[in-house]
Order: sequence, then structure tokens, then C-alpha cells
Amino acid sequence: MKLYIVPTPIGNLQDITFRAIDVLKSVDAILAEDTRKSRVLLNHFSISTKLESFHKFNEHDKLNSIINRLLSGEKIALVSDAGTPGISDPGFLIIREAVKNEIDIETLPGATAFVPALVNSGLPCDKFVFEGFLPAKKGRQKRLKELAEEKRTMVFYESPYRIAKAIDEFIEYFGEDRLVSITREISKIYEENIRGTAKEVKEIIKEKTLKGEFVIVVQGKISE
Repeated sequence: MKLYIVPTPIGNLQDITFRAIDVLKSVDAILAEDTRKSRVLLNHFSISTKLESFHKFNEHDKLNSIINRLLSGEKIALVSDAGTPGISDPGFLIIREAVKNEIDIETLPGATAFVPALVNSGLPCDKFVFEGFLPAKKGRQKRLKELAEEKRTMVFYESPYRIAKAIDEFIEYFGEDRLVSITREISKIYEENIRGTAKEVKEIIKEKTLKGEFVIVVQGKISE
């Protein structure tokens, strides 16, 4: 019995590892956040393993049965739509239950969006804090006030619909001179990086049609 956590490409399909392909071919089943998206990947690499839906809307209902299957000896892989499961994606619940049940877990190294965006930002990455998605409404202002004092580089995920709002909030809570780097569509055809002060970045994105997946890297507070 073993649960494999398998990162999948965040853009270019060639970013998958040879080891990940071998695991996906060898397991009894693959749990996927969106089977339609994962099927594209599997077909590309001629992987015919059984694919099952496992996402935030059904993971509570399916959790016990999957744990029982693992305990009975099955080998199961977990993938998300893109990147590493559990990083702002479903995965935590099944990993926690597998640990509780002493099921062997093997997590493969691989793609995740925030690491290349952080390194590419030019901001210090020896120490950083990963915030993922800020609260959409409740608790958002409170968290931003707390982060205004954070001295480490900060990494956020954001949707294209709230990217302009996020930059406005960074200006309000962190100051317009705080350095910001926005990376979108990592490893895809239209990958783009925008760097500058929060004020400069705000002016740049005003002129753009914002689409895709965004990682925002923000300079920490400079000690006075």
C-alpha cells in the first residue's frame, strides 16, 4: 500500500519528470482534481491508468473509501490540475489521513508555481513566507495589516480578477515604494514578468488585459 503525491506540469507538458511518468503508469489508480485536464496529460504520455475524480467538493465523501483501498494494498497516485497537490490545491486531507493510518506516502519533487516566480523576482529568496491566496473577503484586511510588518519576502497567488485590487491593497498597507514582481503563465507560451515598485506595477497593469495564473512576490519590510 502506498500513496504517491505526484506534481504535474504547470504549463509545458515536458516539465514532468521521468519518475512521475513511471509512477503514474504503475499505480492502480490516479486521483485527479479535474479528470478532463489530467486526461490530456495522461494521453500525451500514453498513460492508461484508471483516472478518478478527487477534488475539494467530493474529497470528504470519498476519503474513507480511498483510505480503505490503500489499506487493502492498492497503490494510488494523487495529482492536481497543475503543480504539487496540497499547495493551494486539494491533497491535505488525504495525506493527513494516510499519516494517521500509517500508510506509506511518497511525495515526488516537481513543478510548483511559486518557486520559479520567487527566484525570478530578483528579491531575496533565502528567507520567504508563502501566503498563497489571501482571504477573498473576511479577514483580508486583518492579514494585510499583519503582513505590513513582515520582513521576509512574501509570495502570493492571485486570480486575474483581483490582481489590480491586490496591488492597490499592497500600496495601501505596504507603501507605494515596496518592490513587487508579478509572474503569470509560468512555463507557458505567454509567460510574462512585471517588476518594479508597487506604484510602477500598478501603472503597467493598467494598460494590460490580465489573463492566466498569477504569482505575486513582494519585498519584505526594510528595517529602519
